Amino acid sequence: MKSLVIGSEGNIGAPLVKYLRDVGHEVMETDIRPGWRPNYIMADINHPVDLLPVFDWKPDVVFLLSAMVSRVTCEQASGLAIDTNLGGINNVLQLTKRVRARLVFFSTSEIYGPGIDPMDEAIADPRPNNRYGLSKLLGEKLVEYEVANYGLKAVSLRPFMMYDEEETLGDHRSAMIRFATNLALGRPIEVHTGSARGWLHVSDAVRAIEAAAGVDQYSVINIGHPDVRPIESLAEMIRAELGADKALITYVEQPSRMTLVKQPLLARQRDILGVEPKVSLENGVRLVCHRIRERLAAGDCPVFTR
Repeated sequence: MKSLVIGSEGNIGAPLVKYLRDVGHEVMETDIRPGWRPNYIMADINHPVDLLPVFDWKPDVVFLLSAMVSRVTCEQASGLAIDTNLGGINNVLQLTKRVRARLVFFSTSEIYGPGIDPMDEAIADPRPNNRYGLSKLLGEKLVEYEVANYGLKAVSLRPFMMYDEEETLGDHRSAMIRFATNLALGRPIEVHTGSARGWLHVSDAVRAIEAAAGVDQYSVINIGHPDVRPIESLAEMIRAELGADKALITYVEQPSRMTLVKQPLLARQRDILGVEPKVSLENGVRLVCHRIRERLAAGDCPVFTR
């Protein structure tokens, strides 16, 4: 299968590319970051003319991971968020139709908003409480429109918390990575009281994303881990694994425009994609802490701004 990964340089895109190649896909990569290597084209989804070479390659499936992400960033740069997460998505949809490829659209669990328990894909009118979630929900609607009116073959995935011990370090990463990095460096962390998440290791995530390429009927599918734990428990697991001082952990109220607890229904992940997570939270924490120590010892030390 010829697979085009748009957003190939991201923390999910990069391991997805590797996994696709490992299981036999022929892969073309594109991202906004400069790069010079075979089967890679630099392009911005807001400028569709730059995407023409990768679509001239005639992919069978397009994995659309590129987006303006982050609750904070999308509130600050609202125009860019809407341009990218609606206009950019529309550009990719039109090009995908022209080559008669399938589309796997990477949405977000942020579309649900607070107060929905469990987070069920069948909910007709989710109410996101931030611009990131809103823009991605509207992106899903664009995908659904093309499916209903122009016969596009597509699937929309709503990822919950994902992590990878190899992902970029820094203060805008997931809590898993930030906690481990800071505690390994002897720096304090802030933990949101009452918050809870499930944590899906990237090795399980890429299996689910690849499986979505084989789904014939349009579906919206949550992808995540069913083991939802308080963030306080995650922080303590990481602290204990690293042998860090308990005084480094401070408990604070969750900021605005965030969802306190995310409890997904994952029946479609199991029944449609045929995927159940293999990596437990305990094993994942061990993997992350071990690799963080290795990376910091090698000098891979991020500069934190807060």
